Amino acid sequence: MGKDVIIACDFSSTGQVMDFLDLFGEEKPFVKIGMELFYAEGPEIVRRIKERGHKIFLDLKLHDIPNTVKKAMKVLSLLNIDMTNLHAAGSSAMMQAAVEGLTRPDVTRPILLAVTMLTSIDEATMQKELLIGSSLSDTVMTYAKNAASAGLDGVVCSPHESPQVHASCGPNFLTVTPGVRFADSSAGDQARVTTPAEARKLGSDYIVVGRPITQADDPVEAYRRCMNEFVGGLL
Repeated sequence: MGKDVIIACDFSSTGQVMDFLDLFGEEKPFVKIGMELFYAEGPEIVRRIKERGHKIFLDLKLHDIPNTVKKAMKVLSLLNIDMTNLHAAGSSAMMQAAVEGLTRPDVTRPILLAVTMLTSIDEATMQKELLIGSSLSDTVMTYAKNAASAGLDGVVCSPHESPQVHASCGPNFLTVTPGVRFADSSAGDQARVTTPAEARKLGSDYIVVGRPITQADDPVEAYRRCMNEFVGGLL
């Protein structure tokens, strides 16, 4: 599976996201639909973007009892999305239920990822506020191993954690990494960040990039720059 850049389309309305995607003409970047847009516009926004020919990562980070997550994943699978996720902290039983719910009658399903630890959380916050006594690294690796054992395809993690995740869970276990910024961009509210080129070297399979592309003066140029840095020479 090749590397790719996923654009985080963190907009609040159909009009905003469609205007943004129109900038790309015949290019069809992989896009992420998060909570803000999905909660504002509902499942129809997924259908409309799929009709335009884009792959979609539906980023809703489900976290509930296993049966509820299983039923929710069954509904999401019908939207023909390409990737979705949940919180690894919900337990192995919840993750296994999610795989069952997401799997269609023809045994196909979207890529399913577990969120290990949000990139806005550093070790001090994790230990002092979440009361997790283990180190951030140990926690992420344990969550990743649980996800692999539960049958998931990969994790959402920091680019800096990709090498260890691949070492622990295998080279085919995907790492999808937010917290990516250009060297000349602000880190914003992300605590653990890196550049597209660094993420490539660290072994990220996909990077998720939002504001450095969506708020750029020229989003298409920023996307192509990101692709060149991460994928290397394809554009």
